[in-house]
Order: sequence, then structure tokens, then C-alpha cells
Amino acid sequence: MSEKTTILVVDDDASIVELLRDFLEFEQFHVLTAYDAQAAWSLFTKHAVHCIVLDVMMPGQSGYELCRRIRAESEVPILFLSARSDDVDKIRGLTLGGDDYIVKTASPGEIIARIRAVLRRSASPQRPVERTLEYGRIKLNLSAREVFVDGEKVVLTPKEYELLRLFAEHPRQVFTYEQLLGKFWEGIGDRHTVRVHLGRLREKIEQDPNQPKHLINVWGVGYRFDEGE
Repeated sequence: MSEKTTILVVDDDASIVELLRDFLEFEQFHVLTAYDAQAAWSLFTKHAVHCIVLDVMMPGQSGYELCRRIRAESEVPILFLSARSDDVDKIRGLTLGGDDYIVKTASPGEIIARIRAVLRRSASPQRPVERTLEYGRIKLNLSAREVFVDGEKVVLTPKEYELLRLFAEHPRQVFTYEQLLGKFWEGIGDRHTVRVHLGRLREKIEQDPNQPKHLINVWGVGYRFDEGE
């Protein structure tokens, strides 16, 4: 990974910050560190940050609140770091716009692997395809990596875009939970992870997320993309 790739590590536990900084710098990342949301926001607005490792529970503004603030301005990949492994916390973090959720008991090596994974998805190194895909209200400009619904541009996270593109390029094909986890989360996670991301994507592209016309759940199996009306 290029040494110009900047990772912002945010945690009120100095020992965790220092440990992650040492491992990340050894892997040739440029590392910025903050111990609270206010300092993290200041660094984020002053530097080109490529990925954020964000503690959930901090004094003052929580990681969830900071994520919401960042998501209003940027699609930078965010990995939540938490001492808790509850599904409720995981779902909340992913729903707010996080790209991954890591328990603090994970090894530094695993955390770095997850960081590399979201960076690869964010960069999406592939030759641009000079074409568009249109399905009713939805249009994907594959060259510009832009999505429009009813003519209005919709802001998607890198992972949301890649999920939608996969489905849109393979209409009516069913993708199982296991296939999606393997492709987008390197097999790490569970069905909750997939459901949360697809639910968030529905909120952005479906006219009625509770009665989806495009992202259809195939119960017990996975999802498919229908062309809609």
C-alpha cells in the first residue's frame, strides 16, 4: 500500500491508538491519531484521509455521531472499532454508514487486513466502462461511478455503489448471502451485515423501501435485482 495512504485512528484509549499506529506505520501507511471526536473532525477537515478507524464509545461525541457528521460530507471508508460484539451495535454502525465493524479483541493483523479490504473497494481499480445502465427510475453511469434516481444524483458509499453495480450488471441473478460476504467482506461477517447494507441501499434507490421493486430478497437465500417497472 502506498505510504501516501493516510489512516485516521480515533480512540480515547491511548494504548490502542499507539498500538495501531505502530502496526500501520510498519505497513507503510501515514497515520493520524485523535483521542476524541472533536480532534478527529479537525484532522479530517485539514488532511486528505483515505480511511478512518473509529472507536464507538468516547467521551463527549460518540463514534456514531462523528460518523453521521462525516457521512454528510464524505464517502471515506469508516471502520468502527468497539469493545462490544452485539449485533445491535454492529447493525447501528453499519446503518449509519460504516463500512465495517471490528471488535477490539481482533488482532492488529486482522484490523490491517480489514483496512486494506475497504481501501481496495474504495479505490475500485478497474478500467472505466463507457456505458450506462438504466432500469426505470435508476440510472448508473459506470464511467463516472454515479447513480441517479428520477434524474437526481444519489450519494452512495463505495461499497453501496459496488453492490448496486453487481446487481445491475446481472439482473434477475440471485446472489446468495455467502457469495456477497465473500466478494465484499472477504467472508467476514454474517447475514446481518448483508441485510443492513442492502437495507441502506434500498433507502436510497427504492421509491418505497418497504415494498422494493429492484432489490428483491429471495427468502433464506440472498438477493436479486429486478428491472422494475
